[in-house]
Amino acid sequence: MITAHADVVGSLLRPQELLKAQGQLAAGTLSASHFKEIEDRAVNEAVALQESVGLEVVTDGEMRRQSFQSQMTAAVSGFGEFTLDAFLWGDWYDERGVHRKRRPAKLGVVSKLVRRRYLSVDEFRYLQAKTRRIAKITLPSPGLWVNLWSPRRSRKAYPTLDAYLADIVAILREEVKELVRSGATYIQLDAPHYGLLLDAKTRLFYERQGWSLEKWLTLGVELDNAVIDVFPGVTFGIHL
Repeated sequence: MITAHADVVGSLLRPQELLKAQGQLAAGTLSASHFKEIEDRAVNEAVALQESVGLEVVTDGEMRRQSFQSQMTAAVSGFGEFTLDAFLWGDWYDERGVHRKRRPAKLGVVSKLVRRRYLSVDEFRYLQAKTRRIAKITLPSPGLWVNLWSPRRSRKAYPTLDAYLADIVAILREEVKELVRSGATYIQLDAPHYGLLLDAKTRLFYERQGWSLEKWLTLGVELDNAVIDVFPGVTFGIHL
C-alpha cells in the first residue's frame, strides 16, 4: 500500500478582513487589541480549513506575517531602514506576464543584531492551543538574510558576510531551542534561495555579496544544519 503525506508548505491567502485591518492598523484607525481579534480569527479559520480536508499537520497560514521572512525583522533590531519590498524584489509572473521589482538600493544591516523577542514562539503557542493535530511552525533559512547585508553599508557592524550570518544562525538556533521547549515537533526552514541560484541574474547578486556558488551550496547548507542540529524527536522540513 502506498501512503502519502501532505501539509501546507507556504502561506495561505490572507482574508480580505485581515488585509483591510492591516491597513487600518498602519493608519492608526484600528486599535491593537481589535486587530489581534481579527488576526486570531484568521488563524482559527486557517486551522479549521486544514483540519476539514484531513491534514494531520497544520500551520497558522502565516497570517501574522507581512512576508514569510518578516518575523525576523519584526523581532530583531539592527537591520536599518526597509519596506516590504525588501522581501519582494525580483521577477514575478502571473497571467498578465512578468513583473519586475528592483531590490531597494539602501538595504543593509547597520548595527549589531539584537533579539528583542522570539520570532515565532508566540505564533506556535497560539497554534498549538487551537489544534490536536501536529502544529508546524516555519522559520527562514539563515542564507536568505544575505539580502539584508551590504558590503558597503554594513561594514561597521559586520565587516564580513560570514560574521553577519553567524549572528543570524545564533538567533535562529535559540529560536529553535525555545520552540522545542514549548513543544514543537515539526519545524520548517524556508530556503527558496537555493532554487534561485539556478537563475543567472539572481546567482550574480548572491555571488557579488561575497560567496561563490560552490560556497552557497556547501557553507550555506552547513548554516542550515547548525540551526537544526541535535534536536532529537523533532522533524525538520526544508522548503525549497
